[in-house]
Amino acid sequence: MKLESGNVFLLLGSNMGDREKLIENALKKVEETIGRVVSRSAVYHTAAWGKEDQESFLNIAVAVKTTLAPLAVLEAALLIEEELGRVRKEKWGARLIDIDIILYDNEVVDLPGRLQIPHPEMQRRRFVLEPLSEIAPQRMHPVLNKSVAELLQGLGDNLSVSRINS
Repeated sequence: MKLESGNVFLLLGSNMGDREKLIENALKKVEETIGRVVSRSAVYHTAAWGKEDQESFLNIAVAVKTTLAPLAVLEAALLIEEELGRVRKEKWGARLIDIDIILYDNEVVDLPGRLQIPHPEMQRRRFVLEPLSEIAPQRMHPVLNKSVAELLQGLGDNLSVSRINS
């Protein structure tokens, strides 16, 4: 199914290898396969979440104008991860590259074990909300009916997240 065009918000992260180069390479592939990056946050340095005994991450949020349906965006993101060397070994484990779909317009997708939009944990994760609030503070969560800025303001997650560039 092709859509007229939509805005998909992605979070890219890496905690192995040349993290900045991997994120830049992933962004190029996003542009080639998913759509035009219309906005991007600074790069953020974040402590590991969920499995703390690993290297810290670099994360960036991007808004992408796409004609792909949500499942096609997921398939493209998984292919990019694979092309850049990601191997899934353990949940929340170290990774060369990670591409998560955070929001897709105002859509709600619930395909357990496959795809959930909005990302089911976004409202609990500072490393998602900090960069996302930089590019889309007024974007509404279609289920919680709160803006990204409101979610960030009410967040209880004290994970270390710091902006490293503009």
